[in-house]
Amino acid sequence: MSRAHPQSGTRNIAASWWVLALRGLVAILFGLAALFWPGLILVVLIVLFGLYALIDGVLAVIAAFRSSGRGMRRTLLLIEGAIGILFGLLALFWPGLTALALLYIIAFWTILSGIARIAMAIMLRREIENEWSIALSGVLSVILGIILILLPGAGLLAYTWLIGLLALALGIALIYYAFRVQRQGMSGSSRVT
Repeated sequence: MSRAHPQSGTRNIAASWWVLALRGLVAILFGLAALFWPGLILVVLIVLFGLYALIDGVLAVIAAFRSSGRGMRRTLLLIEGAIGILFGLLALFWPGLTALALLYIIAFWTILSGIARIAMAIMLRREIENEWSIALSGVLSVILGIILILLPGAGLLAYTWLIGLLALALGIALIYYAFRVQRQGMSGSSRVT
């Protein structure tokens, strides 16, 4: 039974440290673009979603026609494909409307889940301690949902900024890891710490 040499794997990773650094740089550039040009990033994300939904819908329709069965499976595939094509075209031709619709769905979900938490806190008030924290989280959810409905532009902007901040954090982590891998590879250590 042969044992794998741990140093050979580390050397392979260390030799391509620059790929990790490049990925980090791209993530940082994307994050900065999302923070400084949030409208552009939002439109790009919606267009990518539209392309995905359109292609997925077309493939579902093709699968429906190629399906050997004629029953409910084919019908469901056709419906799924039609919905994908419709939403894909909407996202491609009206990206602002698509973003707004998504925001309203999130807002209504936030309001309804907040109401459910408030009701749960009231129902559990005699069974648990600090039920007020559940009720408070519900109230905050309802307030957030109402703000998203009243100020949809601010909600879309906040989501884009969140994506930008996450991309920046990922990019920094990848660059940090890349240089750690490079340094470990140069020292000949078999473990990246």
